[in-house]
Amino acid sequence: MKKRFQPKFNIKKGDNVVVVTGDDKDRSKPRTVVAVYPQKGRVLVEGVNIITKHLKPNAQNPQGGIVKQEAPINISNVMLWDAKTKQPTRIKRERKEGSFVRISKKSGEVIK
Repeated sequence: MKKRFQPKFNIKKGDNVVVVTGDDKDRSKPRTVVAVYPQKGRVLVEGVNIITKHLKPNAQNPQGGIVKQEAPINISNVMLWDAKTKQPTRIKRERKEGSFVRISKKSGEVIK
């Protein structure tokens, strides 16, 4: 995707989200976003989509081995968590004081 038309998403690093589809679906348990990849449209969520990776021996890890780690999931599979209503919510963006703020559609409060 070109930089000129970079997509804008309402989810940022450090947000609390719930996974709404997939193997790790749980609408009642908020999790933290570790990283956002806007060019690929994916997010890395803590404790979700665990994969096993086989590592070759190298200088840092002379033994090699099998490591479990998180893999990114599609950004459409997560919803932002509203702490006031304790439910997942959709977001609207409004311009206030020259910058955009994210507002929860369920509670109407600004999300920081």
